[in-house]
Amino acid sequence: MAPEAAIDPPKTPDSEPLFTKLRNPSTGEATLYLFNSGAQQLFEVKAFHEERRSWFIGQTVQQDGRLLFVTPMDPLFLILYYLIKADKEQGKFQPIDQVVLDSEYPDCPLLLKCADVKQYIQHITEEKEIGSQKFHKYSQEKTLKWLKKKVNQTVKALKSNNILVGERVLASTFINSKQITDAQEDYVRYAHGLISEYIPEDLSKELLKYLGLPELRSPAPEPPLKKKKLSDVPVEPQEDYTKFNSDNLKTKKANTKMSAAQKALAKVDKSGMKSISAFFSSKSKTSK
Repeated sequence: MAPEAAIDPPKTPDSEPLFTKLRNPSTGEATLYLFNSGAQQLFEVKAFHEERRSWFIGQTVQQDGRLLFVTPMDPLFLILYYLIKADKEQGKFQPIDQVVLDSEYPDCPLLLKCADVKQYIQHITEEKEIGSQKFHKYSQEKTLKWLKKKVNQTVKALKSNNILVGERVLASTFINSKQITDAQEDYVRYAHGLISEYIPEDLSKELLKYLGLPELRSPAPEPPLKKKKLSDVPVEPQEDYTKFNSDNLKTKKANTKMSAAQKALAKVDKSGMKSISAFFSSKSKTSK
């Protein structure tokens, strides 16, 4: 599933849409992205995958049953990864095309071809111009200010789409969610979590402080319950259980009261009577 901008027909034969792996700005791991025709826009690609799932295409079965979701993404997040890395290693102003280089991901320079990147790069860098050439260096202060705007835009989108966050998520199943109003902090914290998926962990912590949000801490574990001290005195049975042996049980069973029918049957004279099993025994053969 992709927006039309991602699959626009190429303007030239060598500018077709391109699926490629780039470095994830949060984890640094390989992640699948899509450049539209001419690499004017970057899209994030996420796959929904279930086992034993296939697609029927015409008269054929496509074994790969994944469902790909393609959504627009700001390329500055990926460029930010390389700016932070260069600042830690060198800490100096450089041409941006010398910063966004990666031998493991040769397509990463295409990020600089995306529309308006060179215009908006100033939101996350300090800039110097010498002659006709511009040099850039990572600026944490500018980056935090830019990320805060991203958080505020995300909060606005959450509210306008009536997306529940905070306590309303837990309460909406049980009571009318209109009775509970989400605090602004709940929205900001939720938006911070979404943005943090696209920035390094250290920067995420700095952004949390910049937003004025206290860091959530896991509750302290409860102390273990005190065990009752066992006495060292040996425990002896309070009753004599040997009286319930098998002999006593047989005597007890024999002494149980008989019903009226059983008493009447006992008084009947059984002499000359055959047992009922005698009628079902095989007859002896007579000799001829």
